[in-house]
Amino acid sequence: MQALAEFAPLVAFFVTYSLRGLYAATGVLMLAMLALLAFDWLRLRRIPPLHALSALLVLLLGSATLLLHNRLFIQWKPTVLFWLVSIAFVGSFWIGERTLTQRFLEPALAGRAAVSERQWRLMNVCSALFYLLLGGLNLAVAYGASERTWVYFKLFGLALLTFVFMALQMLWLSRSAGELPASAPASDTPR
Repeated sequence: MQALAEFAPLVAFFVTYSLRGLYAATGVLMLAMLALLAFDWLRLRRIPPLHALSALLVLLLGSATLLLHNRLFIQWKPTVLFWLVSIAFVGSFWIGERTLTQRFLEPALAGRAAVSERQWRLMNVCSALFYLLLGGLNLAVAYGASERTWVYFKLFGLALLTFVFMALQMLWLSRSAGELPASAPASDTPR
């Protein structure tokens, strides 16, 4: 349910873009992001920080797009978000006990593998670089391709690249992480 809710604003943007163009789609995206925040609050009684940041950027850059009738503002939104996420990955080296990569991916391992601190740090660097490059790629498409191409890239390309990157991270973790030692059966008799 949560995954569907997270993609709903993108789907609403894409459908509206196909029917009415970029400016109408931007308005619908702004409303859909507000609806996602309301859904988060009703369901979780909190708003995930990434949803809040994304909604803030959509509202600010979407408003600029509509008021100034300039599509570049909304096209910059993914780049700004990705670059802020990249900065957060870098900042997590010094803030908190674990890197963001470890905080996000460790639960997926569910204790099946032992990952060294060095491996987590390396993956965190890779994540920071990935989001930095992804932001740059979004700008390259926004400035170098047609508006329609950018919309398709935003919806399908960015999502696919992110999914592939995460899958590669999990694959690398599962292959490079050490096996957890099997726990010895507990014995009631002292030796």
